[in-house]
Amino acid sequence: MAYLMKTIVSDQLLTTLANELVAHKIVLATAESCTGGWIAKCITDVAGSSQWFDCGIVSYSNQSKIRLLGVSADTLDKHGAVSQAVVEEMALGLLERSEATFSIAVSGIAGPEGGSKDKPVGTVWIAWANSNNKVITQCFVFSGSRDQVRTRAVNEALSGVQRVVTSNSQ
Repeated sequence: MAYLMKTIVSDQLLTTLANELVAHKIVLATAESCTGGWIAKCITDVAGSSQWFDCGIVSYSNQSKIRLLGVSADTLDKHGAVSQAVVEEMALGLLERSEATFSIAVSGIAGPEGGSKDKPVGTVWIAWANSNNKVITQCFVFSGSRDQVRTRAVNEALSGVQRVVTSNSQ
């Protein structure tokens, strides 16, 4: 059965984001776990995104987070993959390994299983980092199906870029 990727981010958000990033000469990169590349897919749906998008890495396993993004094994052991500490290391590690000046990192529990009392299904951590090593993180707990959790994570990740870029330019 063929699966068609549904549009999960508004064209208006992507157009506004593209204009903001170009205007501020910001180049974006993504480090994705639970979103599985959906953020990068949405970005590359925009014609001309090569002006402001460098790369996307899907680091689903802990080993790929260590190998591709430089996340510390100790951090993973201490905090777990779905944590503030891990998404911060993902975001900063991506900046060190790319040509980007701004990164998004996402790790979460999309479900339907895998949650715990401390980290229920729907828990998603997102980090936004710039080349000055300033990192902003936020934890979300989304309800709904696996697709709904992932869709909300993609939207928040991209909306967050716009919020951070806009607030830093004022």
